[in-house]
Formats: sequence, C-alpha cells, structure tokens
Amino acid sequence: MNTAFDGYHPAVNIMFFAGAIAMGMFFTHPVFLCVSAAASALYYLLLTHKSGMGFLFGMLLTALCVSFINPFLNTTGDTVLFTYLNARPFTLEALLYGFATGGMFFSMLMWFASFNIIMTSEKFIFIFGALAPALSLMLTMILRLVPSFKRKARSIAAARKCIGKAPKGDTKKDALENSMSILSVLTSWALENAVITADSMKSRGYGSAKRSCFAQYKLKKQDITAIIIMLAATALIASGGAVGGVGYAAFLLLPSIIHVKEELTWLILKSRI
Repeated sequence: MNTAFDGYHPAVNIMFFAGAIAMGMFFTHPVFLCVSAAASALYYLLLTHKSGMGFLFGMLLTALCVSFINPFLNTTGDTVLFTYLNARPFTLEALLYGFATGGMFFSMLMWFASFNIIMTSEKFIFIFGALAPALSLMLTMILRLVPSFKRKARSIAAARKCIGKAPKGDTKKDALENSMSILSVLTSWALENAVITADSMKSRGYGSAKRSCFAQYKLKKQDITAIIIMLAATALIASGGAVGGVGYAAFLLLPSIIHVKEELTWLILKSRI
C-alpha cells in the first residue's frame, strides 16, 4: 500500500511507531489516552478507509467490554455506584480505571494495525538485517504468518465447499468438525511450507556471507524534517503540563497530517488538469 508516510525512510517510520506505542503504554493521563486513541483510530481509517471500519468498531467494542468488566473484578474505590452478589461494590474509580485500560488497549491495537501496514518486510530487513539478521528474519516471518494463514484458511474452506465437504447443517458439531478439518490441512501445509522455505534458504546460501538488502533507502529532506518535528514534540512532552499535551498531540498526529497534506495536494493537482 502506497501512502504518504509509507514513502518516508524506514527509520522515520519505526521511530514514530516505537514512540507512539511506548508513550501510549506509559502515559495514563486521561487526556493523553484520549489523544492516543483518537490519533490511532484516525490514522488507521486514513490508511484503510471503509475496509477498516469493521476492525475498528470490533476493537472499540472489545475495549468497552474490558472497561466494564474491570469493576466486576476490581472492587477497590470509595464511590460505590451499586452492589451485586453478596454486596460486592461496583465503584466509580474501578470503572474509570477500566476505561483507562480499555483506551490504552484500543490505541495499542490501532497503532499496531497501522504499523503492520506501513512496516513491510523489506523495511524490517533494511533496518535490522545488518544488526541482527536472525531477529529481522524471525520478525519478518512472524509478520507475514497471520495474513498468510488467513488467506490459506479461506482457500482451504473454499476448496472443501467446492467438493461438497462444507458443513451440511448449522449445528455447532458440524462447524467444529469442519474447522478441525481445515486446521489439520492448514497445519500440514504450514509444516511442509517451513521445510520448503528452509531448503530454499539453504540452497541460496543464506548465512554464508554478509547480508545485503534489495531495497535501498536514503534520507531525504522530508525525512530529516519529520525527525526534527518528532524530536521537538518529544522535548515538549518532556517539559510537561499543557505544553506536553500539545507536543504529544503533534507527535501522534504527524503521519495523519502528512497523509492529509498529500491527499489535498493530489486533489488540487487533479483539479488543475
């Protein structure tokens, strides 16, 4: 997927996502959590458009469930809203803490979803290939594992349906048997694919010499400008107070601003044709 921020240097991409994810996990102030959740959702929708709405709302519902479950598990707090099950208290403080946990959970999932779109295997290999070849290979294979499994599972399900082996009834037993059959075929395919991949890597001389990278990235003016903006925003965050909140918003909204700017520029250019 070609997007405006995707065209920046991989170091800029990983610097942003590392900062957004790290700060999102450690900053628990309600304003910071709201900014992180809103910025992550905005950027994910800018990347995926309508196709990402289902995933976003699904994660939002999950976060809300996490928020409302917390007071039932954690009864600490002074403001009791109501009691249940032998006078166990449902407190406002536990509910607010649940919202904070749910907001952090939601924003982290959104940032990781955007990260998975922007950070391709080529970028991973370019950044970590020379420093940690084994780690970069492992991360690359993990990132492609889930999408590859999902595609293969859909292909297996479609093939079973074509030969008349799809579930004949709507019972849970039929659905479970069909799922187990798909899982069995998927496991066999994964093991076979692992052996083929290992043989292919060995035959091509993997690990026998210094690694090289097909894609070559060079720092441009836009990359340096983005790095300066992120460093300046980080300095504002470190200063604390209202200025820190502004810096945090500026840091997290940077890719969205770049994306919107690119879209507006393209629309203006098209209107002049």
